[in-house]
Amino acid sequence: MPIVNFHLLAGEITGEQCELLLVEASQLYAKVLQSPVERVRAFITWHDSRHFAVAGSLCAATGMHAPFFDFFVLDGRPVEQRHQLAEGFTELLVKHLAVRRDVVRGRCQRIAPEDWSIAGVPASLLRADELAIRAAGELAHGA
Repeated sequence: MPIVNFHLLAGEITGEQCELLLVEASQLYAKVLQSPVERVRAFITWHDSRHFAVAGSLCAATGMHAPFFDFFVLDGRPVEQRHQLAEGFTELLVKHLAVRRDVVRGRCQRIAPEDWSIAGVPASLLRADELAIRAAGELAHGA
């Protein structure tokens, strides 16, 4: 399930920067979620600077690169993990793209396990044991 999508301006970063961002984002996801890296997907969606506005002005006019990312986790992941991921993805953008931290934005989307499929099968069925263990852990911490 772990998926992150970075929305970036086309032509603003090198192939090496792309590779480092995607590889390190995948490693971060696996580490924070304690999940096999094989489950992780990381993408970059390119946007033309004439189609990307920040603070009411087109990036083509201002030259500002203000990345946005969104990432997905199955419902039940602790808020601490979600915050670690948001902070970590922001740090990777600052580190590899040399953008200002204050212009980076991100969003976590929690997906109900019954609404996510793996090989056409709902995650709620495939990951039932993992979800039960995670839920038991949250109950123990919340009690």
